[in-house]
Order: sequence, then structure tokens, then C-alpha cells
Amino acid sequence: MKAFILDRYGSADHVRAGDTPDPELREDDVLVQVHAAGVNLLDSKIRNGEFKRILPYRLPLILGHDVAGVVVRVGSRVRRFKPGDEVYARPADGQIGAFAEFSAIKEDDVAIKPKALTMEEAASIPLVGLTAWQALIERANLKQGQKVLIHAGSGGVGTFAIQLAKHVGATVATTTSTANVDLVRSLGADIMIDYKKQDFADVLRDYDVVLNSLDKVTLEKSLRVLKPGGQLISISGPPDAAFARSLGASWVLRMIMGVLSYGITTKAKRRQAKYSFLFMRANGGQLTEITALIDDGIIRPVVDRVFPFASTKEAMAYVEAGRAKGKVVVSLK
Repeated sequence: MKAFILDRYGSADHVRAGDTPDPELREDDVLVQVHAAGVNLLDSKIRNGEFKRILPYRLPLILGHDVAGVVVRVGSRVRRFKPGDEVYARPADGQIGAFAEFSAIKEDDVAIKPKALTMEEAASIPLVGLTAWQALIERANLKQGQKVLIHAGSGGVGTFAIQLAKHVGATVATTTSTANVDLVRSLGADIMIDYKKQDFADVLRDYDVVLNSLDKVTLEKSLRVLKPGGQLISISGPPDAAFARSLGASWVLRMIMGVLSYGITTKAKRRQAKYSFLFMRANGGQLTEITALIDDGIIRPVVDRVFPFASTKEAMAYVEAGRAKGKVVVSLK
């Protein structure tokens, strides 16, 4: 099959188009013919080697964390899917490989594709949808009447998280650029902070939750907007000891992550708040709940550009530039 392959960690030059054997199908896997794949900054970070201590992949590796396509074969223990089903998924770490013609994915990580969405739209959802769900619903337990600040509201996670938080009944503030104010307003944001004109930390107060995806400066300033007992959840780091424990990491790695997060964890405690790092995980059950919200018209995908499969490296570069509104997708059909 055709795929985009990472031979060794490093720059974009280390990703090449090539031919590779079809993925091996295990007894609890479904084999999906990939019609479209979402492109995420995580792909570039893995390519650069930023996660090789946490995710020790064996190279060569096929990148890609968002799949939408059609089931062509199922393992002997698969019961919920059959050939011909239109599905989407965020394959688990260790089983990624969306930038290819076929992807073998564990049954538990797959969900039926939302009926109203194209394959390209569906491919834009899994990673950002699960990230927002696990941050706001699972970890923060966001409730009606609470206040949440979602940084980078026009990005992939931001566009989904705004809609999810509004569905819950929260008041949503978001940071964005002047050009994207209308977009985040259309998604339901109540308060738009144009970071080119205002400092969010001077405007917002007594928030229950902050979802951070930006840099260290933004992370630390976010503590200033939280109320006592508030939660600062970051998907951009630093990783903490709790995350290391969830990986079953060695005591050395747990200690390293504890040191990395010591500063922000200590500052959060001083403000009677809590800091945690979130690295989303594959979950077909949660994705099925997200499907219901999409089919009911509560959440809509936001797709910036669709690239042809042959231009996957260009799509990755576009995402790395940081100016995409919503998600970027590659199409194999």
C-alpha cells in the first residue's frame, strides 16, 4: 500500500512517500480503507522526536492520528463492525498510521461515522473531539453555569471545545486573533479576547476551568483567571507525574515529569487551583457519544483545507505554520 513513512526522527525531509506492506490484522482489529486522514501538530512533534521518551515507536513509522474510511475486513473477535461500515477513529498510540491506504485499528477505538458528514469532515473530528471531551467532560466535569476559558479558539481543539462547552451550558471565553473573532462567535463563544488588543489575564476573573494549548507564558498567566478550586488543564505540557503513572512509566520518567511540572503545579497550589496535563487517548465509546452530538446538529466540524494525499507533507507544513482555522485534512479519494 502507499503511505507516508518516517524513517528516522528529524525534519520534514525524513518523511517520504513510499510503498509498505498492508497492516497486520489482529483478532480484535478492524481493517479500514482510509478515505481521509486528519493532520495534527502531534504528527510533526512525533516526527521531530519530541515524544520518543513517552512513545517509543519503532521506525520506520507511518504517521497520522485521524482516520475516516470503510471497513474492509475484521478480526475473528470483532463483533460490532462488519465490512462496508463507514467508520472513523483516533487509533491508539502504538497503532497510528492514518497517512496510508489502509489502517488496522482496535475495535474498541472505532465508531460509526456521523451520517451527515463527508469522509473529509469526519476525519477532522476524532483527535480534537476526544481531546475536548476528555478535558472538559471527563476531567473537568464541566457543568451548566460554570465558566471556561478555551485558548486558541479558532484552532482544531478550540473550535470543537467551544461547541462542546456551550452544549453543556457553560459560559465560554476564548482567545483568538482579530481575523477569527466572527468564527469563534459563530461557534458559540460568549467572550472573545482578541490577543492582539487585550490581555486575557486583565479581563477575565473567577473561571472554573482553563483549557490551555499554548506556551508557558500563557499557561502561567492562566492561573490568574481561575477561582479557588479551579482547574488548569494543558494539552501542550508540561507533562506531570500523574500522566507518567498513567503510562506505567518507570520511576525515573515519573521523577523527570514531576520535575518538569513542579513550577506550574506549585504555582497552582498557591492559588488554590489544580494543574494537570492531558494527553488524549483513543476511545471508541466517547467517539460514539460525539457522533450523536454531530448527528443531532449540536456540533459541526470546522475544516480549513483539504489536501490531496500526495501533498501530505505540505499539509503537515501548513498545520505547523499555526494559521489553520479548525482542522486540515488529506483526502485519499
